Amino acid sequence: MSGNGYGDSRRRLNAARLWSGGLATAVVAGLVVLVGALVARGVLGVPVLAPEEAGYFGDAGTGVYAALAALSALLATALLHLLLVSAPRPLAFFGWIIGLAVVIAAVGPFAQEAPLATQVTTATINLVAGLAIASLLGSVGAGARTRRPGSHAPDGVGPAGGARQRPRRGDGTLPGTGYTTQPAGTPIPQQRSGRHRGPADPTLRLPRD
Repeated sequence: MSGNGYGDSRRRLNAARLWSGGLATAVVAGLVVLVGALVARGVLGVPVLAPEEAGYFGDAGTGVYAALAALSALLATALLHLLLVSAPRPLAFFGWIIGLAVVIAAVGPFAQEAPLATQVTTATINLVAGLAIASLLGSVGAGARTRRPGSHAPDGVGPAGGARQRPRRGDGTLPGTGYTTQPAGTPIPQQRSGRHRGPADPTLRLPRD
């Protein structure tokens, strides 16, 4: 996938790598919610995601919230897959979409009736989970695009990104330059024409009249 086109024949999408990274990101997102609830309830004493008497991890609501975070990561992976196979500049579009979704998730708690401490803590958990999803999937998307075997690099670029060696003539010179790229000391074969007979022999003399 090229940076400014819909497709690039030199690259292919490794779907297995993309979705394995998406599953790992879903696990991270769910754990961010659980750790955030533990820190908020057990350390800061702020009742988030469940009533205060529910304990350090809360109740079933905390588990549902963590599952929703993991599901969000999987949906983001599906969106990234779609963009990688169909959109120009897929990672740029993905970053904007996920960034705006993270803003909505972070601002949403302030629209609900709850103590300010609970709102701030919930918004922080949402923000951290969203940033984790965005950053991890951005890296996964970049790594899931691999170069096709045997694909040709652009003109003037070698397989490793360096300059490609230009084709040379039979005498070792570059076309259009008259210079050679052969190492010093390498004999260059000479092309002989029909009029060239080699060096003159000083012992030969033409007969005089």
